[in-house]
Amino acid sequence: AGVIAEEMGCEVRKAYDVGVAGIHRLFPVIDEMQGCHAFVVAAGREGTLPSVVAGLVDRPVIGVPVSTGYGYMGAGQAALASMLQSCSVLTVVNIDAGFVAGASAAMIANLAVKS
Repeated sequence: AGVIAEEMGCEVRKAYDVGVAGIHRLFPVIDEMQGCHAFVVAAGREGTLPSVVAGLVDRPVIGVPVSTGYGYMGAGQAALASMLQSCSVLTVVNIDAGFVAGASAAMIANLAVKS
């Protein structure tokens, strides 16, 4: 996601290991990224992180379910199903579709800069 967004002329900020299992790590990252035009949030397992981020920010959030996990529907299907049923406003791409998410976020950011 980051590579394509950079290729499309966007500044990209990244954060890793800020999942809901250690939610205290998420809040400083959200504060640092408040000026961003869009967020791409990847999550495996139960896919909760994009919904949480979407509830905390006032910008578009694109959820990317990833094919990590184990057990029932562990190849990304559980994360996809969870994201598709989010109560917060969340756009969702297909499993492992980081390229699509990055291009979408870049289009949003580039439109925001033009206006």
